[in-house]
Amino acid sequence: MAIYLDNSATSFPKPESVYDAVNHTLRVCGANPGRGGHRMSLDAARLVFEARETVGQFFGVADASRIVFTSGATESLNLALFGVLQSGDHVVTTVMEHNSMLRPLRALQDRGVVVTRVGADRQGRVAAADLMAACTTQTRLIAMTHCSNVTGAVQPIEQVAVFARQKGILLLVDAAQSAGLLPIDAPALGIDLLAVPGHKGLLGPVGIGSLYVREGVELQPLMYGGTGTQSESDRAPLQMPERFESGTPNTPGIAGLKAGIDYLQSVGLTTIRQHERELLQTLLQGLNSLPGVVVHGPDRIDEHGGALSFTCPGHDPSEIGFRLDREHDIMVRVGLHCAPEAHRTIGTWPHGTIRVSPGVFNTLEQIETFILAVSGIVARS
Repeated sequence: MAIYLDNSATSFPKPESVYDAVNHTLRVCGANPGRGGHRMSLDAARLVFEARETVGQFFGVADASRIVFTSGATESLNLALFGVLQSGDHVVTTVMEHNSMLRPLRALQDRGVVVTRVGADRQGRVAAADLMAACTTQTRLIAMTHCSNVTGAVQPIEQVAVFARQKGILLLVDAAQSAGLLPIDAPALGIDLLAVPGHKGLLGPVGIGSLYVREGVELQPLMYGGTGTQSESDRAPLQMPERFESGTPNTPGIAGLKAGIDYLQSVGLTTIRQHERELLQTLLQGLNSLPGVVVHGPDRIDEHGGALSFTCPGHDPSEIGFRLDREHDIMVRVGLHCAPEAHRTIGTWPHGTIRVSPGVFNTLEQIETFILAVSGIVARS
């Protein structure tokens, strides 16, 4: 049976309840929410409302209208960055960011936004003191990932948030690798903007995500169009969340996202985190024991998210990934993982790493099978 270890890209499999929710919505609740007064449209609108409440509660947000549904973390980050920053603004970010943060910031830099990228150590950890030191009186925003998608390093969000609030600087957090794995109470942590994908740790389908926008934070919309409200006006509505949700909502995706979060809450985030920590600990110990294997990232599990990267000096990561897939039916990700500056930082540019990311439904037996497979490939090579 195939072993899937690429959950940092997209979690698989999903809970059965997620498949059921998507199927049910397509078959029974497939009307356009908020665009009609008939019962199917009202049912769809009620589903979207309940899902928004679920997402809000999961991230500690009392006012669910501050939750904007998007197509994923990439759209959420673009909405936050282009919605906040203007020419002349200063933004502080890190070298450990995914291209979904790096590329919009590069586009904004071309439009006159000043961008400072703070370095990291060889494990991919960014020091809070370095982030604080990079800020100036012109700094409008600190934009950073909660957890590296390359090394798994958990970044010091709490310390940065306290500093940012004291200085009146907005904090945007990319939770692509932490949502559903680490507890996140956005208001309590002092996060102003939280970008979340639905298809990773939240166990939802692809094509759905959210952006939390703290009350008092003003954004410009990224898209304009029909919202089902104030149809008499040619201007975007001012109220949340309709201001940022133009076009037909992805109702099946929203239903699946709600089902994924419901599953996480039924099992318990603490239980899930403990299970994944056991898998990661076994991975770390097993890979570190293999000659010819170099693990990149923190050694301590409490500094780790869900991803772990390694290389086999003398072998292209693509070769290892190909052989794991073809010879052992094990699926991992290889290459630069859409984070080129991170690889330059940890010394794995230009070929990248082999990334293994266990999930909720992986077992210790599968991890042990994976370690044996890597051992055999390296030994034969």
